[in-house]
Amino acid sequence: MTTSYDSFQKRRLRSSYVSVIISIAIVLFMVGVLGIILLKSTQVANHFKEEVVMSLFLKDDVTKEKIEGFRKALLEKEYTKSIFYISKEEAALAYKKDLGEDFLEFLGDNPLKNGVDLYLKAAYVTPEKMENLEKEFLNNAFIADVSYDKPLVKQLTKNIQRISFWLLIISGFFAIIAIILINSSIRLSIYAKRFNIKTMQMVGATKSFIRKPFIWQSIKLGFIAALIALAGIATVVYYVNKYVPTLQLTQDYITLGYVVGGVIITSFIITWISTYFATQRFLNLQTNDLYY
Repeated sequence: MTTSYDSFQKRRLRSSYVSVIISIAIVLFMVGVLGIILLKSTQVANHFKEEVVMSLFLKDDVTKEKIEGFRKALLEKEYTKSIFYISKEEAALAYKKDLGEDFLEFLGDNPLKNGVDLYLKAAYVTPEKMENLEKEFLNNAFIADVSYDKPLVKQLTKNIQRISFWLLIISGFFAIIAIILINSSIRLSIYAKRFNIKTMQMVGATKSFIRKPFIWQSIKLGFIAALIALAGIATVVYYVNKYVPTLQLTQDYITLGYVVGGVIITSFIITWISTYFATQRFLNLQTNDLYY
């Protein structure tokens, strides 16, 4: 009879552990996938921002030596990602190719100016910062005019802010769900051992001594769940990279490193905190309250 009961208890315990692992793994999988979306969306947004060009048209009397000095000074600025010098002759050839005819034959003289195409770092591609840079450049003695697509910058900034806002809302929602689900799963597994907890407490075991094995057990279960979740995330990354190679997910080691680290750390923190408070609850209960 006792052997049969012990066997039943062991099966029940294993079933409880499996349910906890599966619950945590599913939640961590969702958190990991959402983390990839957040990180890649930021990178994609920055990529589009850094494709915006600010053209600086130089005055005709600026010598090549001064242009070279100006170019080197621009490269040292914190807002510069890259720059390209375009001479008036190169600009004329480009216009000729676009128009399909030599406009210089009609004009007789090249009206274009030497210029520098400035590509800014993503953090500086906002309407306010680019307007400030425009004013700064127009006060420069070398620069005749500044040109960039202002409507595009405004629309790009607006769309990125809107998308970022909703992604943060969704992330917060999933984070709350993750905490609730993992906490509920762990509490149910500890609930099955509430009488063991009270028995240990009655024979003189301290609260920290009772909590310790439960916390370590939950952390181990959380780690196993994290490995399962990462295996699922790896599968998703593989197939997304296969069908959408432009995202270069498998080559983005920084993003993947953040996701792996985030999933493992999240599993550790949530399981530790949930187990601590779950055991604390049963430790503070009176014996008669354990039956409810």
